[in-house]
Amino acid sequence: MDESEENEGRTRTIRLLGREITMPQSRLLRIVIGGLLVFLGCFGFLPVLGFWMIPVGLVILSYEFATVRRWRRRSEVWWAEKRGRRRARERQPLDKTDRR
Repeated sequence: MDESEENEGRTRTIRLLGREITMPQSRLLRIVIGGLLVFLGCFGFLPVLGFWMIPVGLVILSYEFATVRRWRRRSEVWWAEKRGRRRARERQPLDKTDRR
């Protein structure tokens, strides 16, 4: 059995907010779902739809497209660095002469 046959039988899942979500086996369906989430997320100011749909759609599309996957990884690194700096600043005791 070669590598492509092994990948076909594997269940496709994504991890979002600590949960595993099973994705459809069809590549075309994953692309359509991701594209629709991003497109409809642009109308997040309307009732029912929301801006939360954009990042979820990008995560789904990142499974299929290397460019989107690179954007996602860069944003994850940026967010982790930003949170790390903020947490480090919160842990430092403020000196009384330190005026921010």
